Amino acid sequence: MATRQFNLVTDPWIKVIRAADYRSEEVSLQTLFQQSSDYLRLAGETQSQDLAIMRLLLAILHTVYSRFDATGEPYEWLTIDLESLQVAEAVEQDDYEPDDLFETWDALHQLGHFSAIVIEYLARYQDRFDFFGERPFYQATQSEYDVLVPEKKKVATGSGTVAIRQINRTISESGNSPALFAPRSDAGKDTLGMAELVRWVITYQNYTGVTDKTKIVAQENFSNDSGWLYRLSPVFAVGDTLFDTLLLNLILVQNEDAPYAVERPVWERPNAQRYVQDRERQRQPDNLAALYTSWSRVLFLQWGDDRLENIFSAGVPPFSADNAFLEPMTTWRWIKKEQVYRPHRKAMTSVSKAMWRNFGEYVDLHDDSKRRQPGVVTWLQTLKARKSLPGETQITLATVALISDGNATSQAPAAEVADVMRVNADVLFDSMGAQYWPKRIEDAIESTDTVAKFYWIFVSTIAKLRNISGSTFAAAEQEKFYQDLTIPFDNWLRTLSINDDRDAKIGQWNAQVKKIVLSRAKGFMTSATPRDMAGLTDENGNETNIFIAYRQLLGRVSEQLGDRKGEVK
Repeated sequence: MATRQFNLVTDPWIKVIRAADYRSEEVSLQTLFQQSSDYLRLAGETQSQDLAIMRLLLAILHTVYSRFDATGEPYEWLTIDLESLQVAEAVEQDDYEPDDLFETWDALHQLGHFSAIVIEYLARYQDRFDFFGERPFYQATQSEYDVLVPEKKKVATGSGTVAIRQINRTISESGNSPALFAPRSDAGKDTLGMAELVRWVITYQNYTGVTDKTKIVAQENFSNDSGWLYRLSPVFAVGDTLFDTLLLNLILVQNEDAPYAVERPVWERPNAQRYVQDRERQRQPDNLAALYTSWSRVLFLQWGDDRLENIFSAGVPPFSADNAFLEPMTTWRWIKKEQVYRPHRKAMTSVSKAMWRNFGEYVDLHDDSKRRQPGVVTWLQTLKARKSLPGETQITLATVALISDGNATSQAPAAEVADVMRVNADVLFDSMGAQYWPKRIEDAIESTDTVAKFYWIFVSTIAKLRNISGSTFAAAEQEKFYQDLTIPFDNWLRTLSINDDRDAKIGQWNAQVKKIVLSRAKGFMTSATPRDMAGLTDENGNETNIFIAYRQLLGRVSEQLGDRKGEVK
């Protein structure tokens, strides 16, 4: 049998969109970092896959630029082992200079591309990025796997496997739940090209589900983890090119007062066994490279003469998400009873909720609501404060979430949602007291939500007049109202500036809301049935019909929004 070879550094496997002609192609790590400004974005099978791979790319960049500046020189306050390119000695806090890291970011921003030190690092660790070989990438060898799992789960038993159709998140089919509407025929569900297999292995470590029950042998009992990214409500910055996107999310300094943290991606660990031993402690990572490359499973891929025969999978002890503020790409929720923050996690009940409706989760409102600003937004705010980003820069925040089915025994993917929100940096990071733009924007959204409730009441009344299920009908119509608002809100938000008259701009938005809600209500008026017009009289003699319901809606909306400057009458 010929020796298999596939190296992520030199072999093409990352799908990208070329800026020149908008065509997709597969590139190697080496090519991507050399030409990242020539690509618009990642373009894998799903946007969740793209996010998992982007975090892998960022882990490489964090590792390199936390040790070397843009010219490839080690920071003066670091001692670097020139053989391994790793930090050789602990860094004294008094010696650490965060400004050097900011200067590296600025230098890369000016260059418009990543520097040669990234390619040098990849060349030094090329053997660790081999998908086969002595240290297969993101996998264990058979001997390592057998040491880590119970006797009855060793490779020779054939137990504890997952199929390609299960790690392929466009299918996500377990042995118990056939995927009826999969994008592949049953015969093709367990077939992947090498490049796509690599992409899905990386993705599976981030979005795992819990249908597989095999676990490593550990001193303390634990439940299999669903994958770290699967536990988040992600948010990240998007730039004009792939280079811009990676650079905007390259958070070289999270806290200027915190000690220097040595970046340790999983491939710099001595071997899979040592990595898993560290994970048994269930401690949160202290550096982003480790967080971005954390495993949820130990995998062993068993190959036959001409194909992949089995994927053995064993769960790794998870670390707690409580107050895991190292994670910059998530929104947070405050658990009052336990007095901790945990990452938000999207559910099927919120799958249609647009990003703008949660505006207050993405930016500090300077109030006492216990909402916490995502780390990536704080990073962008720091760059703006240091004038690394001009105030007029248009910030694009994006979210991509793979949502589980809500079944605790499977957590199988049920939907993927993606959205973006664009806002001027000066607006997002305003500093004007009572006229603070983010708070005014959030207040406008809350007022819009109140109007949506009034519309729900109106539609519920129509449903009652028509003798149909009120709550279901009203909820569906309310969602259509929100959908009608999404594009106007996006257009309004992106045109805001720091010099705007706040009241006038809020008035313009209120006018849009009033126009849209009354337009939808008038749609019911023009299609009113005789029953709608005749109405009903309740046991107390109170009369209700579509005309009364409309007048009530108009009065409530007008009172809520008021007569503001720019309002449409």
